Amino acid sequence: MSEIVVVYELEQQVAARPPAEEPPDAERLPRRVHAAPAAPGRSGAAGPRTLCGRDTFAMAKAPRPPSPRPGEPWYPEAYASLVCPDCDAVMEI
Repeated sequence: MSEIVVVYELEQQVAARPPAEEPPDAERLPRRVHAAPAAPGRSGAAGPRTLCGRDTFAMAKAPRPPSPRPGEPWYPEAYASLVCPDCDAVMEI
């Protein structure tokens, strides 16, 4: 399989706030964790669709790449309960 990028489907923003120093997604937590193939010619950037077929346009890239070590999860362990089961099934192949 080619390079994989971990992306977060984010929660909807709970309250409108005035612009701040933080990036717009700073207060939005992951709702679901997906895996996406890297965009052609752009290592580290997610392609247009996740492995389960969702559009990655509004998703945020995880701060670190998946572990390259065999046997370790591809997703951040803190978000294990939020992993997309369809993406996880494809990653197990």
